[in-house]
Amino acid sequence: MEIQDEHKQKLAEQLKEWSTQINLLEASMKNKCAEELHEVRVKQRAAFGKMKELRDARGEAWEHVKDNADKILEYLKTGVAEAHSKFK
Repeated sequence: MEIQDEHKQKLAEQLKEWSTQINLLEASMKNKCAEELHEVRVKQRAAFGKMKELRDARGEAWEHVKDNADKILEYLKTGVAEAHSKFK
């Protein structure tokens, strides 16, 4: 009976250790996900800002703002796609 108890104890200790490791991984992933989402949000805010500039621009300024807005929208599109692929 003692051998069975020792074996059960070893399994319980191993499961506890793995649970601790899993919890650490989960916390790490949450931090990484938060960082990734923050970066995408920064890109999103920049895109909204450019869209406002584009809406308010007139004449020659419109072409310049349009080119910048297109670049930022492409930058946001790439950021969203990269974040989405990491979180699948």
